[in-house]
Amino acid sequence: MRARCDELTKHPGERDRRSAIPWASPPNKRIKRIEESQSELPSKTRRKAAMHALQDLGEAMVLLTPERLAALALPERLADAILQARHITRWEARRRQMQFIGRLMRDVDPLPIQARLEQWAGASNAEKARLAHVERWRTRLLSEADALDHLCAENARADRPRLAALVARISDERAHGEPPHAYRELFRTLNALFAGT
Repeated sequence: MRARCDELTKHPGERDRRSAIPWASPPNKRIKRIEESQSELPSKTRRKAAMHALQDLGEAMVLLTPERLAALALPERLADAILQARHITRWEARRRQMQFIGRLMRDVDPLPIQARLEQWAGASNAEKARLAHVERWRTRLLSEADALDHLCAENARADRPRLAALVARISDERAHGEPPHAYRELFRTLNALFAGT
């Protein structure tokens, strides 16, 4: 170590040459150089994340119904790969197939596909919310005495006599241990009522 220090003091030009070495430059210049190189090309991590995002999008398309998959108007090779993935049950083979789908997705603009999937997911979420609303009303009609009045006040299309008869039949079915036919019929009636509003 001491010999190296002596050598540096003997040769003053040595320090100038060392400052020309990239890793010997001040830290702020190194950071700037790294940031410039990162802005030119995506990093390996970003490329990998983008590839995984495409694979996830492909996985979502594998789960679609055939009608919805056809509605996406995908290139034939990609559509075939998705259909093949549905029949693959072995984990490693499926993983490779999903990677292949991800590679094929590179040639397709994923934004319209993703927007369509989100649109369908939003529609299914709205449908789930509507069905939950129907279920809440069915529960209220069976547990609250004034629920039928509130329902008819909120919805003019409600068939009050029919709903009252269904609630009475449900009570009879429960009392006699019969199958819940009226219970299901009440759900269908409420579902039709709220689907029309």
